[in-house]
Amino acid sequence: MPERHSTLAHSAYHDLLRSLKSDRVTEIRGSVMRESRANGRAYWYETRRTGTTVRRRYIGEDSPELAADLAERARLQAEAKARAAHRTRLVRLLRGEDFLPVEARFGAILKAMADLGVFRLGGTIVGTHAFRLYEGELGLRYSFDDTAQTGDLDIAQFERLSLALGDQVEDQLAQTFQELDFAPVPSLHRDAVWRWQQTRSDTLVEFLTPSFRPDEDIRPLPALGISAQSLHFLNYLIANPIPAALLYRSGILIQIPRPEAFAIHKLIVADRRRGGPDALKSEKDRRQAAFLIEALAEDRPDELAEAYADALSRGPKWRDHLGRSLARMPATADRLSRLDRL
Repeated sequence: MPERHSTLAHSAYHDLLRSLKSDRVTEIRGSVMRESRANGRAYWYETRRTGTTVRRRYIGEDSPELAADLAERARLQAEAKARAAHRTRLVRLLRGEDFLPVEARFGAILKAMADLGVFRLGGTIVGTHAFRLYEGELGLRYSFDDTAQTGDLDIAQFERLSLALGDQVEDQLAQTFQELDFAPVPSLHRDAVWRWQQTRSDTLVEFLTPSFRPDEDIRPLPALGISAQSLHFLNYLIANPIPAALLYRSGILIQIPRPEAFAIHKLIVADRRRGGPDALKSEKDRRQAAFLIEALAEDRPDELAEAYADALSRGPKWRDHLGRSLARMPATADRLSRLDRL
């Protein structure tokens, strides 16, 4: 089994996360309303008037936790400074417990995105940066090998959600990237930028969205004001994401996929990238999947079994990708096969 962080560290992480989630309501100055949709979900919005302009700002999807925070927002606003100081202490404690450090270059990028509203508007961190953040969610102690190392940052969002929210980031992402010394990466789509490379480092930021078409083309994300590379199978990964706390400054609230969805999706991605120049990435995908599946089979077997069954039920292409990856991972295949007997 993977090593575990102490109970104290795991509790401190979730205390930090809860405080960051409560802070979602501290900047609200206008009126709030709950809006129900035909899909059975409901969403909270703030309406604020500035002069003759009325701004409608998306707060988040309805939940008992968010509704309670909205009801208590006056108290939470009054206590904001004290909670920020408490979060700084929690971040210091977690660093002392040997949580993976966040490189300053990534911390600065993700803070800028959070300030603009990228994660509030449904942006979800995927790839290795999401994998690193399961350390706190699951209480796992990570090693410092290349399984958790990367120079890339991938952000995904549903195109349909981007259209449906009726809100946009606070400022242009392209302008923010320019201020952080990022330049757009040239592509065949001249008017559609979805990748940025930092000029003073090898850091690459990519935006992705699920593809529901035969092709994996470039699609617009209106809420974020940019374009994204569409990918098959990505809809499975970013459905029903969870909040996470990034250990940068006094903490940043971001969003990542559910760990069981991430683990199963990595098996699919590993097979799609097998052979050629992506062989090393494919091996890394399998190691990340194996690490999480080992932990989840112990801690969250029901969620893992449900995620695996869901992927298998989606058709022969899904089953083929999973089967080819698991054929190379006998221990992981055995764990998954035993889930329905636990």
